[in-house]
Amino acid sequence: MAHDIIVLGSGPAGLAAAVAARGRNKSVLVIGNRWQDSPLAKAERVDNYPGLPGRTGLEVLEAFHSHASSLGTEFAVGRALSLLIWNGFSITVGSQIYQSSALILSPGVVRQAKYPGETEYLGRGVSYCATCDGMLYRNRPVAVVGLAPDSPQEANYLKSLGCQVVYVSPHQPTGLDKDIPYVKAGRLVIKGGQTITALEADGTELPCSGVFILRRAVAPTDLLPDLETTEGVIRVDRNMSTNIPGVFAAGDCTGAPLQVSKAVGEGHIAALSACEYLDTL
Repeated sequence: MAHDIIVLGSGPAGLAAAVAARGRNKSVLVIGNRWQDSPLAKAERVDNYPGLPGRTGLEVLEAFHSHASSLGTEFAVGRALSLLIWNGFSITVGSQIYQSSALILSPGVVRQAKYPGETEYLGRGVSYCATCDGMLYRNRPVAVVGLAPDSPQEANYLKSLGCQVVYVSPHQPTGLDKDIPYVKAGRLVIKGGQTITALEADGTELPCSGVFILRRAVAPTDLLPDLETTEGVIRVDRNMSTNIPGVFAAGDCTGAPLQVSKAVGEGHIAALSACEYLDTL
């Protein structure tokens, strides 16, 4: 499924980018969590956005989403799990692959510390996608680290493939197959040699060949290892261009201030820059 522009992130920056890009008659797909799950949706009152004082965060987001939707923006709810740059951008969401010629990053602030061993064993047992890599672990023991709402369903899927699944999470799962063992733990360490041999959960070793870490979102630098950052935020110029051609960024992911008006303005600029980039191809 090909689009002119894919926007990663369904918050104010991503929705503003979609509105601006549709205004330039570009096809747009927004990939992200439900807009109702945005951190802004939890705000009881937003007073600093011009023209819309006194509204709740949920009301502001609903207005933004309705505007983008009314212009023909398409939406895909889910996590972007992998990204390939080849004749544009190919992004995996669940079992679907979406393609575009330009990419706008607006995931907000992805607050996620790496577990010890996670970076070292990425591609050698650590995976962020059960649908993508599950078949590699058929009839083998795996651990699912459930940090996202759909993690139990992903664990159930792995079990249906024949994987020997143990589910690890600091929170009691809802919808987990009753035959899948649940281990409540928060302190995790990934261990192994050439490949993973165990997940240590609060001091207890769980032997496994693979660890599926299922967070709400994958950090942009995990999707694009060559993406330049400065002090933990994406480095952009005044056109919201990153160091990677065709990739733009906007909103909280580019740094402070973490304000709706700043996110909306940057989203608009990023979209105009992406449209200009497309017109030069």
